Amino acid sequence: MSIQQGRIDVHHHVIPPAFVQTMMRKGITKVAGALLPGWSAQKSIAVMDANGIQTAITSLSAPGVHFGDGVQQAQDLARRCNEFSAEMAVSYPGRFGSFAVLPTPFTAAACAEAQYALDVLKADGVVLLGSTEGVFLGDPAFDELMAELDRRQATVFVHPNMHATSDSLGLSTPGFLVEFLCDTTRAAVNLILTGTLSKYPNIRWILAHAGGFLPYVAWRLAQSEALTQMSEQELLAAVRRFYFDTALSPSRYSMAALKQLVEPSHILFGSDFPFAPAPITALQCHTLDRSPIWPVVDQYGINRGHALQLFPQYRLANEQVRAAPIFINESLPQRVRRALTGPLATVAEHIRKR
Repeated sequence: MSIQQGRIDVHHHVIPPAFVQTMMRKGITKVAGALLPGWSAQKSIAVMDANGIQTAITSLSAPGVHFGDGVQQAQDLARRCNEFSAEMAVSYPGRFGSFAVLPTPFTAAACAEAQYALDVLKADGVVLLGSTEGVFLGDPAFDELMAELDRRQATVFVHPNMHATSDSLGLSTPGFLVEFLCDTTRAAVNLILTGTLSKYPNIRWILAHAGGFLPYVAWRLAQSEALTQMSEQELLAAVRRFYFDTALSPSRYSMAALKQLVEPSHILFGSDFPFAPAPITALQCHTLDRSPIWPVVDQYGINRGHALQLFPQYRLANEQVRAAPIFINESLPQRVRRALTGPLATVAEHIRKR
C-alpha cells in the first residue's frame, strides 16, 4: 500500500536477531515484566499499513546492549543492532528510520558508536536509557557523550530501563506498568537539576510515554529553586524543552495535562509496537483520532507535522498539511483491514473500561 502523509512513529521498537540471541543466551525472556514479543520487519509494516503509519523511527528497548559482560560485548552488540536497523531502512525505503543504540555506561565507546551511527549509518538520532547500571542521565559520567551529542545537535530518544531499586521493591505489578515511568521521570528531573539540559542546549530530547510522571510533577519541580540556581520560570522552561511521545498515553487525561504544560509542537506520535501489540496500537490511534483535546491542525501535527520539524528528511515533495493520513492505491484486503481498525479499537476500549 502506498501511504501519503501518514503518521510518523517515533517510538517503535526493533528486535534484531543479535539482541534476541543475547537475551536467550542470558536466559532473559522478559523486558520489565513483558514477554519479549516475536517481531519482524514484515510484522511492523503490516501494523504500520493498518494504522496509517508511513514511517517508524525504530529503537532498541530496555535493557539495551549492556548485559554485564564488559565494554567489548556491549560495543559489538550495539554495532550489530545499528547495522541491522540501517539495512532495514535501505530494504524498506521511507518506511523506517532509526535511533542508534549506544553501549552505555561506557562513555568513550558510546561516543565512538554515536559517531559511526550518525556519520556512516545516517541514523536519525540515538536512544539512551533513562538509567544504566543505576546511573541516570544527567550524571557527570556521561558528560563526554553529552558534549559529543551537543556538537552534533543530535536528537536523543529517552527510553526507560528497570532500575535496581524498582526490581527490589517486591511488587507483583510488572515493571512496565509503573516503574518504567519512574525511570523516565527520574532521568528527566536529573537532566534539569544537574544543569545538563542547559549545559548542552543543542540536544533535542524526546521522552517516552508522555514523559512518565514529569507533567504531573512539573509544578513541584518548579518550586525547587533552593536545589538549583534556576528560577521557577527557568525550571518550567526546562521542562518545556522536552518533546513528549504519546506511546501508551493517548487518553484525554494525559493529553490534557500535556496541552496545559507544553506547546503542541512538542508532542509526537508513538506506538511502542511490538511491546504494544497490534490491537493496542490500533486502540492508541483510534483514541488519538477521536480525542476532543486537539483541534484538527494539532492532530495533524501530532501525527506527522511536529516530527517533520525534527526529521525534515521524511517530508514528501510538495507536502501539504492534512488533518489525517491519506491512503492511496490500497487493495481490497488492505481497505478491509484498515476499515476494521476503528471497530476493533472501539471494542477494545469498551472492554478496557469494564
